[in-house]
Amino acid sequence: MSEPQGDEAENEGAPEATEVPVNARRRKRLILIVLGALLVLGGSGAGGWYLFLRAPADRLAETPVEEPPEAFIDVPPIQVALRAADGSSRMLKLHVMLVPGTLAPDLLTARIPLLLDRFQPFLRELRPEDLAGSAATFRVKEELLIRANQALGPGAVRDVLIQDLMQS
Repeated sequence: MSEPQGDEAENEGAPEATEVPVNARRRKRLILIVLGALLVLGGSGAGGWYLFLRAPADRLAETPVEEPPEAFIDVPPIQVALRAADGSSRMLKLHVMLVPGTLAPDLLTARIPLLLDRFQPFLRELRPEDLAGSAATFRVKEELLIRANQALGPGAVRDVLIQDLMQS
């Protein structure tokens, strides 16, 4: 074998220069991964403690309590003819109750004729297909609530409760 010449002879006894930085990079990468995992686990542990292990009194103080309504206002049943595409005669009977909002119950009761005047055109424009399906009751309820608050003022009615919805 021939003897190494020049630079090769100087590097023969020493470890390669690329080995040390690779090990150092791996070590740094491992430390960063471990620190990141500890940070994630620590954060989720703190969040879990905050949500689940706090005193129940703390959680009860934060939740707003909705007061039950003082009175429900009964609206007389409404009966309207539906628009049928085939020309057949279909009827809709609707009975609702109102949950007062910002308007006093006695003032709301006095303004029921105004509400009936707002509800009638909407109900007359319904088709039998509009009342099909499980979401139909929800849509009718939301539309009646919007019309009630348009007629009486924002927040005057908190909710519309459908007691009876029949079509024949």
